[in-house]
Amino acid sequence: MPFLGGSLTFERYSVDDFSAHSFDDDDLQLLEQQAAGNFETSSLENARVGFLGGSHLLDVDFDLGKNVINEALHYGIRIDTNKIPAAIRKAWMQMELAAITQENPESRPTKAQRQEAKDAVERRCYDEAQSGKYRRMQSFPLLWDGPAGVLYFGGSGGSAAAQCTDLMARTFDVELRHITAGTLAHTWAYETGNEEVIGELQPSSFVPTLPYSDVAWGNPHSALPDFLGNEFLMWLWYTLENETDTFELDEDGEIVVMMNRTLTLECPRGESGKETITADCPTSLPEAMHGARSGKLPRKTGLIVARDGQQFEFALQAETLGISGAKIRVDDTDGFQAEDRIDLVRQLSESIDMLFYQFCERRVAESWVGEVDTIGQWLTGATKRRKKKAA
Repeated sequence: MPFLGGSLTFERYSVDDFSAHSFDDDDLQLLEQQAAGNFETSSLENARVGFLGGSHLLDVDFDLGKNVINEALHYGIRIDTNKIPAAIRKAWMQMELAAITQENPESRPTKAQRQEAKDAVERRCYDEAQSGKYRRMQSFPLLWDGPAGVLYFGGSGGSAAAQCTDLMARTFDVELRHITAGTLAHTWAYETGNEEVIGELQPSSFVPTLPYSDVAWGNPHSALPDFLGNEFLMWLWYTLENETDTFELDEDGEIVVMMNRTLTLECPRGESGKETITADCPTSLPEAMHGARSGKLPRKTGLIVARDGQQFEFALQAETLGISGAKIRVDDTDGFQAEDRIDLVRQLSESIDMLFYQFCERRVAESWVGEVDTIGQWLTGATKRRKKKAA
């Protein structure tokens, strides 16, 4: 499973009301009770969700020695669906109608005949679903960091993540909340006493002639300031190009950052579309700056992050701070164990959070208005690029 090897893709969820903060046989028993395949279904397009042991698609064995690693629970989830392809259903319908009207092929089928054909197709779909012929299985890795109260979902959200968190909540009687730029900003604000300020923030327009009051991709039903993720990437881009690529972390050392491989920009007003630039250093290409000058905001970018002798290469989604295609490079692989891999997953997440917290501190300061103006002048070419500070 990817959390123990290979590249990583994940989004995070906070887990509340799990009082134990460690895992034992009782927790594994709950996983076994809700294991994948325990509840068979022949219902059409009806999903069945269950837990996996974490080794492969059919692994439903749970054991403390295998599943609890470095105080984290490593397992998986499988979603089984029965879905007859639409093209096949349509073909069956035409075959049934042809059989019903074969004595008079030139006449159009009556309403009753169409209903008869439809009922026959439904019966056939049911029979085929029972056979399992069209069953589809999807699996996603999970890593539950008990001490930190964080669930790593090995995917990019959507309905699969919703089904996963629903099963988790019902099985363990916990509450899960998607960690996004907005929720992380509120966490920082709570810890630093800036809750009121964060609650009043409005999107910043980096190009004064192209203002906007909200981003086109925002959730109209959410009050969370997830747009801060887009502003974070814009601020990071400016800082890397003009000031420094090294960020001091007080007692936690420093982080060195570089934008790499990919950059996706989109118009927050929903007018001039979306573009993705792929190159070794995408921000150095003229089309990247042209897109930003037209008012587009970063929605996703590739990053290389180095901290404490470890290097991570991945793509970061702005609004969710979700990670995709992460490669963990270890200087010394001798004796490298699963426990070390989980520590590095934690370190990667912590590094992103620390960078984002630095941005939040700048974002709520009175000087932010001036920073927005400076970034705007840089985008429009009104000021020359500054020389970076030495790393």
